[in-house]
Amino acid sequence: MVSRRSFIKAGAALGLTSAVSSTALADKLKVKASSGEVMPTRGLYNSHEMLPVNRPGDSKRYRPLSRMGLGGLAAGNGFNTISPDEEILSMLHAAWDSGIRYFDTSPFYGLSLSERRFGDLLRNKSRDDYVLSSKVGRLLTPSSEPLEKKWHWANHSPFHYKYDYTASGTRRSVEDTLHRIGVSSLDIVYIHDLSPQNSDMGEDWVKYYDEAVKGAMPELSKMRDEGIIKAWGFGINTPEVVYKSLEDSDPDIFLLALQYSLLDHEVALQKTFPMIERRDMSVVVGAPLNGGYLAGRDRFNYDSTIPEKMKQKYAAISNIAYKYGIDMKTAALQFAEAPEVVSAIIPGARTAEQIHENVAAMKVKVPNDFWSELKSEGLIVQAAPVPNA
Repeated sequence: MVSRRSFIKAGAALGLTSAVSSTALADKLKVKASSGEVMPTRGLYNSHEMLPVNRPGDSKRYRPLSRMGLGGLAAGNGFNTISPDEEILSMLHAAWDSGIRYFDTSPFYGLSLSERRFGDLLRNKSRDDYVLSSKVGRLLTPSSEPLEKKWHWANHSPFHYKYDYTASGTRRSVEDTLHRIGVSSLDIVYIHDLSPQNSDMGEDWVKYYDEAVKGAMPELSKMRDEGIIKAWGFGINTPEVVYKSLEDSDPDIFLLALQYSLLDHEVALQKTFPMIERRDMSVVVGAPLNGGYLAGRDRFNYDSTIPEKMKQKYAAISNIAYKYGIDMKTAALQFAEAPEVVSAIIPGARTAEQIHENVAAMKVKVPNDFWSELKSEGLIVQAAPVPNA
């Protein structure tokens, strides 16, 4: 693992830092990062630059102030056991100290583990100083028996869950989350995993959607009107519910995971984003690194099977990035944050070092010619918004 202390310093008087390490130069960033390691950030960046924010008043609907957030899947032992808890707490403190002020979690992540770990940081902060979102749709119950289906979670909390998108289940879920995190309120609540991609539901996702139309959706609108929350929407991995919900309800924001990235963005740009933008709603981009693939992991969208097309596209973009003195992760994070309809991106992290690299990536000056070459080579669509445009 490359330590940030090994980075070459340049242009100190201007606050510019070169994020190219000698190791990265030697292997041209082609070594895949193993769990907990990082893809070194390449390129000149201004270490004093603030992370991007949304300007108040740009939208009538609520948007988180911070455009750079933190996803909580890893804090729920997603794919790997993180022990002791101090490693996650160190990561969370690094996020806070780096200027990240939007935190997203879920009861499902580690079956309460992520929420409780986030609470170790956030319950000691002023509630007005950060944005917090969590999710509804599963109610947790204690159990001494392990889950039959393990999902992504390594050594998760001893809970079972049941799907519940009713009004009463939704309000109870929010109250349970507040107790687990140890805070007084949530800013955003997402209705979670109503999607045909959710193999746990199968075709029943339509039944649960209909339950949410009568229960969770009006209840969250009521909670918004009461001032209990500031916004609500859907946290989903496929866009079908976006299209349906715009006819049936009045959400504010969509957490779209695995739907907008440097490698895969056509459907979102051509169909999903325009539908959302016309209604002054916004998008939080989840998994902007395709579940870690664009940061060097040997998995794509939380799956160990990597499509050959994605491998080829990765290699082509990586070679162009190296030519311009930057890295894939930097290009991917800045690409995902660029559209106006996007109100935040929430890459995950397991370690403080990963936080430092992600934050540095947002401050790198990416040459305009890099984006032009990607478009000329057909590696991103011509209409894709890019930074510095």
